[in-house]
Amino acid sequence: MEYSIDKGSFQAEVVESKVPVLIDFYADWCGPCRSMMPVVGQLAEEYEGKAKVAKVNVDQEPELAMSFGVSSIPCFCIMRDGKVVDRVVGAVPKAELTRRLDAEA
Repeated sequence: MEYSIDKGSFQAEVVESKVPVLIDFYADWCGPCRSMMPVVGQLAEEYEGKAKVAKVNVDQEPELAMSFGVSSIPCFCIMRDGKVVDRVVGAVPKAELTRRLDAEA
Protein backbone atom coordinates (compact mmCIF):
# COMPACT_ATOMS: atom_id res chain seq x y z
CA MET A 1 0.00 0.00 0.00
CA GLU A 2 1.27 3.45 -0.89
CA TYR A 3 0.72 6.26 1.60
CA SER A 4 0.35 9.88 0.51
CA ILE A 5 2.19 11.89 3.11
CA ASP A 6 1.84 15.55 4.00
CA LYS A 7 3.28 17.54 6.87
CA GLY A 8 0.21 16.71 8.97
CA SER A 9 0.62 12.94 8.65
CA PHE A 10 4.42 12.83 8.55
CA GLN A 11 4.98 12.31 12.27
CA ALA A 12 2.54 9.39 12.59
CA GLU A 13 3.24 7.68 9.27
CA VAL A 14 7.01 8.14 9.01
CA VAL A 15 8.70 9.19 12.25
CA GLU A 16 6.68 6.83 14.45
CA SER A 17 6.69 3.94 11.95
CA LYS A 18 7.81 0.61 13.39
CA VAL A 19 9.13 -0.45 9.97
CA PRO A 20 11.50 1.32 7.53
CA VAL A 21 9.86 3.90 5.25
CA LEU A 22 10.74 4.56 1.62
CA ILE A 23 9.68 8.11 0.77
CA ASP A 24 9.23 8.96 -2.91
CA PHE A 25 9.52 12.72 -3.44
CA TYR A 26 7.92 13.34 -6.84
CA ALA A 27 5.90 15.72 -9.03
CA ASP A 28 3.14 14.91 -11.51
CA TRP A 29 4.90 16.85 -14.31
CA CYS A 30 8.22 15.00 -13.85
CA GLY A 31 8.88 12.40 -16.57
CA PRO A 32 11.40 10.33 -14.56
CA CYS A 33 9.00 10.42 -11.60
CA ARG A 34 6.19 9.06 -13.78
CA SER A 35 8.48 6.31 -15.07
CA MET A 36 9.18 5.25 -11.46
CA MET A 37 5.50 5.11 -10.43
CA PRO A 38 4.99 1.45 -11.43
CA VAL A 39 8.19 0.47 -9.61
CA VAL A 40 7.12 2.31 -6.47
CA GLY A 41 3.71 0.61 -6.65
CA GLN A 42 5.35 -2.82 -6.96
CA LEU A 43 7.61 -2.11 -3.98
CA ALA A 44 4.60 -1.05 -1.91
CA GLU A 45 2.95 -4.43 -2.60
CA GLU A 46 6.10 -6.53 -2.17
CA TYR A 47 7.14 -4.91 1.12
CA GLU A 48 3.68 -4.81 2.72
CA GLY A 49 4.25 -5.47 6.42
CA LYS A 50 8.07 -5.21 6.13
CA ALA A 51 8.40 -1.59 5.03
CA LYS A 52 6.14 1.34 4.26
CA VAL A 53 6.14 3.17 0.93
CA ALA A 54 5.19 6.83 1.15
CA LYS A 55 4.78 9.45 -1.58
CA VAL A 56 5.29 13.19 -1.16
CA ASN A 57 4.23 15.51 -3.97
CA VAL A 58 6.86 18.27 -3.86
CA ASP A 59 4.48 20.79 -5.46
CA GLN A 60 1.91 20.26 -2.71
CA GLU A 61 4.43 19.88 0.15
CA PRO A 62 7.38 22.17 -0.69
CA GLU A 63 8.28 22.70 3.00
CA LEU A 64 8.54 18.96 3.59
CA ALA A 65 10.70 18.54 0.49
CA MET A 66 12.93 21.43 1.58
CA SER A 67 13.33 19.95 5.05
CA PHE A 68 14.84 16.88 3.37
CA GLY A 69 17.07 18.94 1.09
CA VAL A 70 15.30 17.66 -2.02
CA SER A 71 16.58 19.63 -5.01
CA SER A 72 16.19 17.01 -7.74
CA ILE A 73 13.36 14.55 -8.29
CA PRO A 74 12.59 11.76 -8.08
CA CYS A 75 14.34 11.54 -4.74
CA PHE A 76 13.95 8.45 -2.60
CA CYS A 77 14.75 8.60 1.12
CA ILE A 78 14.78 5.52 3.30
CA MET A 79 14.04 6.25 6.93
CA ARG A 80 14.35 4.14 10.03
CA ASP A 81 13.47 5.32 13.54
CA GLY A 82 12.73 8.82 12.21
CA LYS A 83 16.15 9.29 10.58
CA VAL A 84 17.24 9.20 6.94
CA VAL A 85 19.51 6.16 6.53
CA ASP A 86 19.81 6.18 2.74
CA ARG A 87 19.00 8.40 -0.23
CA VAL A 88 18.78 7.83 -3.99
CA VAL A 89 18.26 10.61 -6.52
CA GLY A 90 16.93 9.99 -10.01
CA ALA A 91 15.22 7.16 -11.82
CA VAL A 92 16.99 3.94 -10.84
CA PRO A 93 16.34 0.26 -11.52
CA LYS A 94 13.94 -1.51 -9.18
CA ALA A 95 16.79 -3.78 -8.09
CA GLU A 96 18.69 -0.77 -6.70
CA LEU A 97 15.79 0.33 -4.50
CA THR A 98 15.15 -3.29 -3.48
CA ARG A 99 18.79 -3.76 -2.45
CA ARG A 100 18.72 -0.61 -0.34
CA LEU A 101 15.35 -1.44 1.25
CA ASP A 102 16.50 -4.98 2.03
CA ALA A 103 19.45 -3.53 3.93
CA GLU A 104 16.98 -1.78 6.26
CA ALA A 105 13.95 -4.10 6.33
